[in-house]
Amino acid sequence: MNNRRVIVKVPASTANLGPGFDTLGMALSLYAWVEMSVAEHTVFRLYGDEMTGIPEDKSNLIYKVAQLVFKEAGVQVPELDIAMYSNIPLTRGLGSSASAIVGALVAANALIGSPLSDDKLFQMATALEGHPDNVGASLFGGIVVSAWRDGERADYVRLEPHEKLEALVAIPSFQLSTEKARHALPKQISMQDAVFNVSRSSLLVAALASGELGLIRHAMRDCLHQPYRAALIPGMAEILDKAADYGALGAALSGAGPTLIAFVESDSPRKQELEHFLLETLKQEGIEAQTLWLKPCAEGPSVTIEQAKAGTKSLGLLERIRGEAV
Repeated sequence: MNNRRVIVKVPASTANLGPGFDTLGMALSLYAWVEMSVAEHTVFRLYGDEMTGIPEDKSNLIYKVAQLVFKEAGVQVPELDIAMYSNIPLTRGLGSSASAIVGALVAANALIGSPLSDDKLFQMATALEGHPDNVGASLFGGIVVSAWRDGERADYVRLEPHEKLEALVAIPSFQLSTEKARHALPKQISMQDAVFNVSRSSLLVAALASGELGLIRHAMRDCLHQPYRAALIPGMAEILDKAADYGALGAALSGAGPTLIAFVESDSPRKQELEHFLLETLKQEGIEAQTLWLKPCAEGPSVTIEQAKAGTKSLGLLERIRGEAV
């Protein structure tokens, strides 16, 4: 273990997909990398613009989650060399915290020989995140349908994404904390709204499982959380209402926002039209945004384990990422 270096690549995720509040998640082709090895003294190397403001001491989330793994496995690894790089924007609704949690769990587990099962890591991740949708998608890849049993255990079913499914995300230039987005939600909802969301969520899962992509437009409608969060993201209501008129299969708020996500068939001739609609709608509200075309990521974390040899230097995190880009 002392000579082992672990590098984990973790996908981002989008949660809810409209009606599946705290239940549906999908992994996306946007990534974070965590590198971990045993050290004499704990050090952190954080790379990239998305790492600004991240603690570089033992209050760091990666370090704390790793220590939970070691405790669960009954081992002690108090000092770590941790490096992280991420392309996932912080607090934008693309699962940045979930990817960090999953990356830390998987890296720490691999560092000590993987004594914990994937299910155990999923249960730990769900407890840490408070809901299983994002962490499930980042851990297992694809589309994950999950449920949290009264805070005791999470169950899940993984679906394979349709090969033609593609996603366009519009990422506003401002951050929105999950806590603030949840504070906007009512404490009670009507029976009518509950039935509406159960029916849409059920139809959406069936559509994704069967490949009936034409049903997504109707199945992604929501009464549970998006109407209450719309005031936090000017332009959101119009985008969700009209995205299908510009070629989208359906659109939703990604997680707690403020990122908006629209799904489209990869061979659609209207992709540029849809992208223009999202950007212009937000711009009319005075919001600058970045757009990215992403694919559903069918795989969960990829793990590379290197054994350091005497007199040799292992490939560093940034060098490895550059190598993948080439």
